[in-house]
Amino acid sequence: MIIDTSCYPTNLVDLAWRHDGEPFTGERLIRMLDGPYTINGKPRRIDRAFIQPPQGNTIYTWTDGEQTGREAIDAYMAYTLEMVQKYPERFIGCFVYNPRCGVQNGVEAIERYATEHGFKMVQLQANMHAYRPDRALDWVRPALQKCAELGLLVKLHIGDGPYSIPTEWVPMIKEFPSVNFIMAHFGVQTGGVYCFEPFQWAQELPNVYCESGWCLQSRIVEFAKVLPKHKILYGSDTPPNEPGMWLRLLEVLCHEPPQGLNLDEDSLEDYLGNNLARMIGIEPSPPPRSFEEARDRLADAAEKAPVTTR
Repeated sequence: MIIDTSCYPTNLVDLAWRHDGEPFTGERLIRMLDGPYTINGKPRRIDRAFIQPPQGNTIYTWTDGEQTGREAIDAYMAYTLEMVQKYPERFIGCFVYNPRCGVQNGVEAIERYATEHGFKMVQLQANMHAYRPDRALDWVRPALQKCAELGLLVKLHIGDGPYSIPTEWVPMIKEFPSVNFIMAHFGVQTGGVYCFEPFQWAQELPNVYCESGWCLQSRIVEFAKVLPKHKILYGSDTPPNEPGMWLRLLEVLCHEPPQGLNLDEDSLEDYLGNNLARMIGIEPSPPPRSFEEARDRLADAAEKAPVTTR
């Protein structure tokens, strides 16, 4: 099973990134997830994806003064919720916690989206929302307490200074050992290459996991030699990224050294999605053992798939 940890479909162009072209809708994302992508010579699709609003779209509701509090939260989460409800067999909800919409409003929303809508993950983006995670404890702690209570995964945007350097999150990670924290982008973003910090914290702390997206290919090989196999999770950060290239960076692990490490296909499948499936209570599935089995799986999935439109 392949599950993408980070995707951002939207019905309007990202208000911070402001990319060219049309909005990257949920239907466009599904067509991209369908591939097919060749992994170890077999055609595959990305079976499921965690989705959330682009981070830029989580700030405009309170910066333009038109919406505040719960209204602002529900506005920036509206399209994500629509897509999760429309395509439950492909999309899993990730709630974005923005404390500037009010801490209590955000904490209540975490519970509402988890219990009423089945969301399994919460993302915190300290850089976009402008707070220090090791200092704004009265903002961060209540949200993490709610995530611990509900058993939700917490994904941390990391890789940017001044507020999204991985180590800044460690005090809270240690305070909430029952919460599984995913260090998104393996600490690589516009602000720098902090990939050794997630790698080192994932070795030391049992509740730290690393998302593969954005990491350098040779570093993934280096880290996979040392990290327990349940610690690496596939993610693409689509858009702006294209998911196939990040599948490729994990597939390389099955190649011979020095580019790879002769990883077996079952372990690769853990990285690609089975690790994450186990964390959220989804039954993992083995990789296809032949080209024909992979082809038949795709045909079966296509037959069952809902029709998507632009």
